Amino acid sequence: MRKTGAILFTGVLLMAACTTKTADENPFFQKWTTPYGVPPFALIEDAHYMPAFQKGMQDHLAEIKKIAGNPEAPTFANTIEAMEKSGELLTKVSNVFFNLVSANTNDAKQDIRREISPLLSAHNDDIQLNPQLFKRVKILYEQRDELGLTGEQLRLLENDYKGFIRGGANLNEEAKTELRKINEELSMLTVKFSDNVLQEDNNFELVLEETDLGGLPEGVKAAAAEAATEKGYEGKWLFTLHKPSLIPFIQYSDRRDLREKLYKGYINRGDNNDEFDNKQIFNDIANLRVRKANLLGYKTHADFVLEESMAKTPQNVYNLLDKVWPPALKKAKQERAMMQKMIDAEGGDFKLASWDWWYYAEKIRQKEYELDEDEIRNYYQIENVIKGTFILANKLYGISFEEQNDIPKYHPEVKTYVVKDENGEMIGVYLSDWFYRNNKRGGAWMNEFRSQSNIGGERILPIITNVGNFTKPTADTPSLLSLDEAATLFHEFGHALHGLLSDCTYPSISGTNVPRDFVEFPSQVMENWVLEPEMLKLYAFHYKTGEVMPQALIDKIKKAGQFNQGFATVEYMAASYLDMAWHTLIVENERNVTTFENGVFEQIGLIPEIISRYRTTYFRHIVGGYSAGYYSYLWSEVLDADTFEAFKENGIFDAKTARSFRDNILSRGDTNDAMQMYIDFRGREPEITPLLKKRGLE
Repeated sequence: MRKTGAILFTGVLLMAACTTKTADENPFFQKWTTPYGVPPFALIEDAHYMPAFQKGMQDHLAEIKKIAGNPEAPTFANTIEAMEKSGELLTKVSNVFFNLVSANTNDAKQDIRREISPLLSAHNDDIQLNPQLFKRVKILYEQRDELGLTGEQLRLLENDYKGFIRGGANLNEEAKTELRKINEELSMLTVKFSDNVLQEDNNFELVLEETDLGGLPEGVKAAAAEAATEKGYEGKWLFTLHKPSLIPFIQYSDRRDLREKLYKGYINRGDNNDEFDNKQIFNDIANLRVRKANLLGYKTHADFVLEESMAKTPQNVYNLLDKVWPPALKKAKQERAMMQKMIDAEGGDFKLASWDWWYYAEKIRQKEYELDEDEIRNYYQIENVIKGTFILANKLYGISFEEQNDIPKYHPEVKTYVVKDENGEMIGVYLSDWFYRNNKRGGAWMNEFRSQSNIGGERILPIITNVGNFTKPTADTPSLLSLDEAATLFHEFGHALHGLLSDCTYPSISGTNVPRDFVEFPSQVMENWVLEPEMLKLYAFHYKTGEVMPQALIDKIKKAGQFNQGFATVEYMAASYLDMAWHTLIVENERNVTTFENGVFEQIGLIPEIISRYRTTYFRHIVGGYSAGYYSYLWSEVLDADTFEAFKENGIFDAKTARSFRDNILSRGDTNDAMQMYIDFRGREPEITPLLKKRGLE
């Protein structure tokens, strides 16, 4: 998932908690002389953030006031480009703070985020609702065909104009006041929601005795033992709700009662009627989004959001979902029948439940396909998987990653690299932080410490980061990834490439600043190489013997590749339908979240043995930047499956195809319409057949 934070600010002003820092002491007020301008993390203290935020907002508003009050007639340079250059300090501190509050947080940062959120919301509104500034932008927009702009300049102007309209610039003063209030409330609620999920993730613990470990592989037990020791549970085994701990347990544990306990802990996050309950918070968020959409002249929040996407309308989203759902549900029911048959054959006197699905899917995979997920892990040592992404990037795009230890890091586990093109010229800096810590939010993502740009010929190189939550190595075993985890790493690296290979003039439309249902496309396409035999020979080596993954195992994986795709598709799509249901509401109401959810799932015919990938109370995607947008992964998968067909037609490492993909997609940012960029690459619009074939849903 592409993490957004530098644009949608979230956080608070806790004056008493901020020790006064002079300009000389605060690193944000100084020019960074670190290698390649990477933030000097060792010098940045929590007390530095609030003064930097305050001054950053103050400086930014002064710049905006100067642009808006310029007595000269508006030009692209003195208005649009000047806006693009403004807010340098605010961007500088925001990029560092919001990256670290996700990847390396603490109580102080959490307090600051809660305090800064309404202030940044108000700051954004001060700019979006500035009538003088909007007047200048509007004049240029109305003259756009006469200004002799480049395609990228025209795109930026159109985006800025639409941004003002969507930000409320055309509202009357009473409505503007209401909009400010809504934005402030939303900013605080979204932070509270996220904080609650983080607390739920970290609070749940399943502490076990050795007699409780039946069925678990040695590597899983070793990781749990070390986790227990770190928490002070000597001689015990600890399992948590974090995916690297949760998934292996419900996949292998013979203890059905413990699988149920752990899985229910996961799916009930934010729904325990305690201080971290998110039901009322999300209901308030949904109502505020309805109110805001109506205020801005839209029927629903989804109509507002999707206007700027490839899908354009809620109906187009539903058209895609409704096309894939029936074959996916049919396949999931077939998988359910296979599992129930196995339960009955083993003499199990129970009906398959959601906490059984992973366990019996693994048993069928072993029995029917002679495939053991734990055997696959032996070939996916994380260091080799990372090296594999670098090899692939080099073969496709000619770029190289050179680790350098003199680049600042925000945590000892972070790896830092200089990225160079085929000519040896530096194109960016890459930081990776792949291991689980309890002060990270869950999941995996990409973000930027600095965006790529080239305003006025000043070449600014991107500083890109990947963050994950994979299992750390133990004293005896390296970090070994599952097939899904390896795909996740390739996926997030695809986002990183999108940022690193950007070649745009203006930062707000460079890199991954593209429509939400397009941003997942360059990342998802990378997953296609994970299991290609030609690729496996380059990175998939047994961590003990060094032998490459044998063809026999590859064949087993391929044969079993479409097994459980019904589950995977249905689980994901249920969450997509839930997202759309919340965001196509047309009136505010006090809704019972559980009743609402059940109604959505009943309407689409979700079988009870499958729980939606996300329930409302921990659905961080749609509280963050993916509201009315979780369908984007499926939309993007249509693009990525169709794209990989082009690579397969010409060779999976074909230089010409890769060059076209780089020139028309990866380097372009949001400088053109997303569908047009795809057509420029492929020669036509994408077809859905490759997706259905890939998932076995034809």
